[in-house]
Amino acid sequence: MTEPTPDTRTPYDVAVLFEQELSALDAQQLTSLHEGLDDPVVYHLLLPIEDAAATMATSLGVLGGADLAMPDARSIGDIDKAVTEAGEDSLRRSIDLVVAAGNADTSARGTLTRDDPVNALADLVTEVGAEEAIILTTSHVFSSFFHVDWASRAERKLDVPTLHLIEHESFDAQSSGAGEGASLI
Repeated sequence: MTEPTPDTRTPYDVAVLFEQELSALDAQQLTSLHEGLDDPVVYHLLLPIEDAAATMATSLGVLGGADLAMPDARSIGDIDKAVTEAGEDSLRRSIDLVVAAGNADTSARGTLTRDDPVNALADLVTEVGAEEAIILTTSHVFSSFFHVDWASRAERKLDVPTLHLIEHESFDAQSSGAGEGASLI
């Protein structure tokens, strides 16, 4: 009986920062970018989630300033647990979509972060030795215009190629200007 030959190919690691749960279209387009590679591709998905206490404090500040009392720690804990569970579910479904859209050599891992998304992406790129970073967001015309969006910040911070894609929008719509990503410009 012969032993199977070990796979000696080096994985091609891709760090992916995304803003909301990926759609099947997002996963298909993401994996299509790496179809011609001979090496297995590993997608490292990073999904930011909100800090419940900070979100609650900001919301209350906008609504009523100092007149409204901050909820007790138990309710903040419940909100935090719900936000984390929702994030984990979105991350798990996104990982499943990427794996399903890829080929037999495609794998995906994921993590949630409460840190600044661009700093967390930079840490992930370093940690996994990513060859490239991809950022999927909804359209943010004003922040893009002033170059304070995630993609612009990441391009200044990272030493790897960085690609910005618009979530839930086909490549054709993004490149033609017909989709949401370019329609407001």
